Amino acid sequence: MRTAEILQFLTQLRDNNSREWFATQKDYCKELQKDFEKLTQEVIEGIATFDPEIKGLDAKNCIFRLYRDTRFSPDKTPYKSHFGAYMASKGGRKSPRAGYYLHLEPGNSFISGGVYMPEADVLKALRMAIYENIDEWLEITGEPFASVFPDMYGEDDKLKKVPLGFPKDWPHGELLKYKHYAFGRNIPDEFYSQQEIVPQLIEYYKYLQPLHRFLNFTVDEVLNLG
Repeated sequence: MRTAEILQFLTQLRDNNSREWFATQKDYCKELQKDFEKLTQEVIEGIATFDPEIKGLDAKNCIFRLYRDTRFSPDKTPYKSHFGAYMASKGGRKSPRAGYYLHLEPGNSFISGGVYMPEADVLKALRMAIYENIDEWLEITGEPFASVFPDMYGEDDKLKKVPLGFPKDWPHGELLKYKHYAFGRNIPDEFYSQQEIVPQLIEYYKYLQPLHRFLNFTVDEVLNLG
């Protein structure tokens, strides 16, 4: 696996983020993208050993484009400085279901899982599912899960108050303020210098499967994905 080489290239891309520079590196970038596709496929096959819903997923349908959509952004740099793949059943990167995410970026690589930026009706239903099944939620997201995926995303943009429809004095009301139910783990660059990275990634991802089962029960119900 050329993951360390991918990180080196992405460092150069971040420092030379222009179409002119990229034109001189396009063929090399395609080689590295092929290697990332191979890595993603191996990860998918590893996840499928404990999460059969992922079986048969094609890495090509999970990997995000390197090109940035700059139409509505003040940042006009044309390329992302990371490679990313969202491995979820029923749609890959476009799936609304909870899935497994792989992110390679110099100094900011991570893995994550859960549901990020769900539709309003899905978010409302997820909050209700947590409220009605709080003991199960706490068991899933407690130890050892919390040590493997210590970062719950959305602290910066969560609601200031418990949303309408829930008791304001509920002991776990903070959980209902989140707009995402996703968790992550930072991965240091040196991890990707190792020879065998896939087995360790799979060991981490295993901890997400109970979370995904909990979340996807509700997602499927709301969106009729069953």
